[in-house]
Amino acid sequence: MKPVYDLDKLKYGTDAGTFSRAVGLYKKDKVTQVECAVGSYTAIVQGTEPYRVSVAARSFKQGHCTCYLGQQGTLCKHMVALALHAVQEGKPLATETTKTSVKAECSLRAGQLNSVELEKAKIEITNAMKYIKPYRGPSKTWFANQDSLCEGCARLNDIVHGFPVSKQTSDILINLLLRLDKKLCTGGVDDSNGTVGGFMTEVVAMLEKYAKIDSDCVGSFKKLTELDGTCFGWESELVRLFDEQKIT
Repeated sequence: MKPVYDLDKLKYGTDAGTFSRAVGLYKKDKVTQVECAVGSYTAIVQGTEPYRVSVAARSFKQGHCTCYLGQQGTLCKHMVALALHAVQEGKPLATETTKTSVKAECSLRAGQLNSVELEKAKIEITNAMKYIKPYRGPSKTWFANQDSLCEGCARLNDIVHGFPVSKQTSDILINLLLRLDKKLCTGGVDDSNGTVGGFMTEVVAMLEKYAKIDSDCVGSFKKLTELDGTCFGWESELVRLFDEQKIT
């Protein structure tokens, strides 16, 4: 039986530390005695001691582990390692498929995306934005909603952090910021944990570096001067850079 989730779901739906440790367990063959039952997987995962672990086929976050965290109802590295085994069917993991970026950072590399890369980036951004969902449900679904925001920002982070620096990519980043701002201001997104705002702040810092590397990027900031205001004033430094360039 194949699980509903895939490797990307595990990578972006788990915090980076837990995922990295789970990858380590899986690569060291610590996931043993794997069995597939109706709608779930069970295994013995070797950690500090052998732990009995189970995860559901429909959601790797539904399951149990006899480790300390698992007994507290917290998703642990042992559960994610078993989910990796289910996704990979025990086959090796390619290192490049498990790498994630901790934060959105400027590549410091001038250049443009080619037409194929540009189209791919736009599609990936659109898909990642689907995880930035509004919250209008009962209180019991709030944590799931916040997890979705984290996953969306993690996906966006991996897309944009490697962009080459140019007016082309700064345009993409400005449009992304405006889309996220709209979701926060009028789209019903509850960013109580600051997940989306934190990602937006990182992107603004990227754009500040873009402006130093390629002054043409500042032209992308013109859109921001036409705004009545944003959800938390993230645009102010970029507007200042545009105004300064206009004066000089």
